[in-house]
Amino acid sequence: MCPVLSKMSKQKTVFVTGGTGYIGSHCIVDLLNEGYEVITIDNLTNSRSGALRRVEEITGKKVTFYQCDLLDGETVHKIFAKHKIDYVIHFAAMKAVGESMQFPLIYYKNNVIGTINLIEAMKANNVYQMVFSSSCTVYGDPEHLPITEDHPTGAVTNVYGRTKYLIEEMLKDLSRAEEKWNIIALRYFNPVGAHPSGRLGEDPTKNFTNLMPYIGQVAIGKKPNLTIFGSDYDTPDGTGVRDYIHVMDLASGHVSALTKLDQEHLKFKPLNLGLGHGISVLEFVKEFERLTKVHIPYEFAGRRIGDVATLVCDGSRGMKELKWQPTRSFQVMCKYRCSQLFSIHPFISGFHLYWDCLALI
Repeated sequence: MCPVLSKMSKQKTVFVTGGTGYIGSHCIVDLLNEGYEVITIDNLTNSRSGALRRVEEITGKKVTFYQCDLLDGETVHKIFAKHKIDYVIHFAAMKAVGESMQFPLIYYKNNVIGTINLIEAMKANNVYQMVFSSSCTVYGDPEHLPITEDHPTGAVTNVYGRTKYLIEEMLKDLSRAEEKWNIIALRYFNPVGAHPSGRLGEDPTKNFTNLMPYIGQVAIGKKPNLTIFGSDYDTPDGTGVRDYIHVMDLASGHVSALTKLDQEHLKFKPLNLGLGHGISVLEFVKEFERLTKVHIPYEFAGRRIGDVATLVCDGSRGMKELKWQPTRSFQVMCKYRCSQLFSIHPFISGFHLYWDCLALI
């Protein structure tokens, strides 16, 4: 968690887009625990409003929620006009790499135009402090590892990443043209895990594309097997390698970014958030099996268009700038995800999974 905030800071209000989603809901937990007021919106296309009820149960604090799409610029303006907002944390986006390659126009419209509507509402209401949820995908297929913030961006391999890159460039131009803007773009790598209570986790309404929830569905018998896309990458075991970071570490990084915005006028600053340690898909599966004692059957399929072999970050600059440190290991990520699975699916068959999860906590 970030250092205790000043009494003045504790009175401030954060507007969170995509607040019922995976990262957004975990971030709101940290924001409430640190004394911020939270107003959040979500269009609920890939999440459930019940996540906020669980957030309120965990924290004992209330969240102001509006079901609203950023493409509805008029409603976004009305919400801003109704509240005194100090900061924006912008999570809302469509985010599936494979889907973005199939439906590019939908991704450009939703992610880029939605952000323009948000920025216009911010400017109209004199709100210039933003933490933008960016992505390691802006680096494309990196030439050098680990990836620092100085690595070139723009040679992106998928539409989702291009929307993030375009938004970054737009925010960069905005901060050059208008001095008031103060923006941190957090380029994070692969968030996994769940809140230690087991009450929150990654529970999308669309088909699963991220590895951890997909494995979880196999573990509880809702899917017959895991499909691993690509077995011939230039990696030690042929499967893709990613830098995984616990979602609660990610959440605290966003809270620390708000403190940084209070302390310094940055205009536009990109920072990596990750552990700096790569794990392949097969290593991920084997470790999950070892921790849970649940067998995860898998099959290989061809590479997905837009995926790259390895994405591992150098996160030292983000840790230094934000005075922030990730504290949870990969084993902890698996443990909390397991407890969350049982919390959401209390009547699953195979209660051995529940007892194994308890043994890990």
